[in-house]
Amino acid sequence: MKPDPIIDAIREVRHRISASVGHDAKRLVEHYRQLQARHPHRVLSRHTKRSKSKEENTI
Repeated sequence: MKPDPIIDAIREVRHRISASVGHDAKRLVEHYRQLQARHPHRVLSRHTKRSKSKEENTI
């Protein structure tokens, strides 16, 4: 697989976040829940409707 610097950077950040909570899954989930509570406008709901594409609008 070809190296991708963007994916590598994302993985590095995710690793640092995990390390900051001792690689504990429960603490990691709690960390992300706290982020969601602090930044609710950045979290998408599963029920968010997608807008129609230009192609769908022309039919």
